[in-house]
Amino acid sequence: MAAAVRAGLWHLWHRGLSGLVMAAAVRAGLWHRGVISATRRGSHSSTALKPQYDAVIIGAGHNGLIASAYLQKGGLKTAVLERRHVLGGAAVSEELIPGFHFSRASYLLSLLRPHIYQDLELKKHGLKVYMRDPYSFTPMLEDGVRGRPPPSLTLGADLAKTQQEIGKFSEKDAKVYPDFLSYLERLACAIHPLLDAPPVDIPGLTQGSLRKKISALSSLKPLVKSGLKLEKNIPDFYELVTAPVMKVLNRWFESEPLRATLATDSVIGANTSPNNPGSGYVLLHHVMGELEKEKGAWGYVEGGMGGVSQSIARSARSLGADIFTNKDVEQVLIGQDGSAKGVVLTDGTEVHSKVVLSNATPYITFKQLTPQDALPEAFITAVDQIDYTSPVTKINVAVDKLPNFLAAPNSADGKPGPHHQCSIHLNCESVEVLEEAYREGQQGRPSSRPMIEMTIPSVLDPTLAPPGCHVVSLFIQFTPYLLEGRRAWTDEDRERFADTAFDWVERYAPGFKKSIVGKDILTPADLERVFGLTGGNIFHGSMSLDQLYLARPLPSVADYRTPVKGLYLCGSGSHPGGGVMGAAGWNSALKVLADFKRL
Repeated sequence: MAAAVRAGLWHLWHRGLSGLVMAAAVRAGLWHRGVISATRRGSHSSTALKPQYDAVIIGAGHNGLIASAYLQKGGLKTAVLERRHVLGGAAVSEELIPGFHFSRASYLLSLLRPHIYQDLELKKHGLKVYMRDPYSFTPMLEDGVRGRPPPSLTLGADLAKTQQEIGKFSEKDAKVYPDFLSYLERLACAIHPLLDAPPVDIPGLTQGSLRKKISALSSLKPLVKSGLKLEKNIPDFYELVTAPVMKVLNRWFESEPLRATLATDSVIGANTSPNNPGSGYVLLHHVMGELEKEKGAWGYVEGGMGGVSQSIARSARSLGADIFTNKDVEQVLIGQDGSAKGVVLTDGTEVHSKVVLSNATPYITFKQLTPQDALPEAFITAVDQIDYTSPVTKINVAVDKLPNFLAAPNSADGKPGPHHQCSIHLNCESVEVLEEAYREGQQGRPSSRPMIEMTIPSVLDPTLAPPGCHVVSLFIQFTPYLLEGRRAWTDEDRERFADTAFDWVERYAPGFKKSIVGKDILTPADLERVFGLTGGNIFHGSMSLDQLYLARPLPSVADYRTPVKGLYLCGSGSHPGGGVMGAAGWNSALKVLADFKRL
């Protein structure tokens, strides 16, 4: 299979050639021989778009789909309108290279709220997750001793094995590691009540009648629950969310590979360094999930991350939601009373509704979809100040053989080893390497030694690639949105940076470059263009302390309501933020249901 793809298609594959063109080439030359089989990854509604709904949701990202399910549960006839040909927003599966199915943007699942998982019966609707154990592998480039492979650090659920791994670098670190995990779990669990509810209703508590103020007291409950869970750990919590993560990690550990590996979770997807204040919260955000009742676990979704979105869509449709692809919303319709009355599509079709929920970023919602004369000038100015800086380039790679790491050579039978299922951290031997990568990115230069998180989901999920082949995800930092001189990326720039990334992978796993069948390069600007992620930011806005909780995305719209009556936010740009979590969709839907009778 791989040889056929390489021989027949490699000369065609370059950035900008669509998967449809590739598929057509394969159909002409290979499909009739049975070399490649088609798998239907999407599910499309046969329902016609109606002119009137109770609620219209712009964008079929996971939050929009979740909101639609809960609105339907609440009795509102809901339509979801997706601009692209595929559901899921950034949680999609796409056959970019014939026979290879990629989680094109988001690539791991952990943060999806357990109550949403259960309420929407996602397992019943096809969601299957492959758990990973071990889950983290950090190979080193230094030479091995006496002919042995170079050193590496592997972390997993087996605490004794993990301590043994850490002990190769520091017995002290191995001894305290279980205490560190307990410390993180205590702090992460305290956040959970805050995730599943809107932020505290400050206007309600401070303005209006006494009855309104008393009613708003209920919004304090999650905050009180969080405080009660923390108890004496409140100072630790405050320190972790505000401090540079290295201040905390340096106090716990002395070995550089362990500190650097843990520090990667404090910067992943964020334009920050482990030595910057607030990086501790990013770490906490990435360890507060739960998968199959295992706290902090991350897994691969069968069929790619589109499997999450498709299961949510099937659940929503079973409840009565109408979900459409290829429906590009041009603008929110505003009535004479200044309230939202529906949307108009780019083809001129009008869809009327009593409420509109936007799963787009706040910038797209307020600067592109909402008529500017419907918004206060001061509010528009505030929207312009939201930070969407992104350091991420995602490269999806199809390979015809399993990567073979010097630090953990492949077995003779060619079967994947435990380390292949991990998040594989390259160029993460030391915090200084991460720091230097960050510094280069801030100067408008893609990092010459970038931080790479490599995953190979096909080692656990055979549906993703042809036999013997694999899909590889490279999540890479730090790359600026604009290059030096505020210059946009060219195809040559993309190829040059991809070569840099591949050269580094090659140093850890010789033979990787020769195994490449095809690739898909997504710089921050490409993530914005393809997925509507403003600035290429995977969180719909930076997860910095000034853009969290009461200030996400802005203090005046932290409760999902907007200055336009009947228009709501429901995406990751709202509280509690990014990741495939679904809490923003859930919280927004509950807010809409509470308001609906009064609209």
